[in-house]
Amino acid sequence: MKWIVRCMALCLMLFSLSGCLYPEERLKQNQIPYEDQVAAVQSAVNQYREATGGLLPIKTRDMKTPIYQKYPIDFNKLIPRYMQEPPGNAYESGGIFQYVIVDAENNPTVKLLDLRSAEQIRELKLRLKMYQDQHKYPPFKKMIAKGVFTLDYKKLGYKEPPHAVSPFSGNNLPFVIDYNGEIYIDYRIDLYNALRKEKHHYRPGDDIRDILVKHSLFVPAYSLPYTIDPKTNEPIFLTN
Repeated sequence: MKWIVRCMALCLMLFSLSGCLYPEERLKQNQIPYEDQVAAVQSAVNQYREATGGLLPIKTRDMKTPIYQKYPIDFNKLIPRYMQEPPGNAYESGGIFQYVIVDAENNPTVKLLDLRSAEQIRELKLRLKMYQDQHKYPPFKKMIAKGVFTLDYKKLGYKEPPHAVSPFSGNNLPFVIDYNGEIYIDYRIDLYNALRKEKHHYRPGDDIRDILVKHSLFVPAYSLPYTIDPKTNEPIFLTN
């Protein structure tokens, strides 16, 4: 009898542990950018376009929306006819990626937008608002391009400068701010490496961000346009 009780207790303990471990394992999976999941969504998008005469299964966004956030996929238009459910790493399934479409007019292609940096930007904007309520202007530190600045983070209460983790390289990327108080991620490190690694035909004045898009699953979310410095051939902000 004691043996049976012990077995039952062991089974209950294992069941309890599996219940604890499963959400953690699922959470890890929701943070991994699987190529086959992107391919499955691309296939569903292609089928939807064929069935609707070229329409895209996207959510409506304002025309002023930044280009890489402009065409988020509306999975309600794909489910259940073209796919069973959104991928596990999609925001709609509790994941950290928003599935978006790039090159919507010529060659609609599915890519991933990493949403983790959005939370950091929200926190930074909140601190900026609190600071500006007392000081009117943001704590600009240095102008690094026309209308683009770094911030004095100590004045915002940070012990260390905040950063975004690049989905392209894993590098820590800094934030910048423009005249209007909008926060952006600075991708110059990733662009510098991409320009040297990949063949390209960019010229000064071209927006070079798509070199990151072409050679990865991701888009450079919350980014300003960049071009090539005519003197150094290094990435610089594309300003008016």
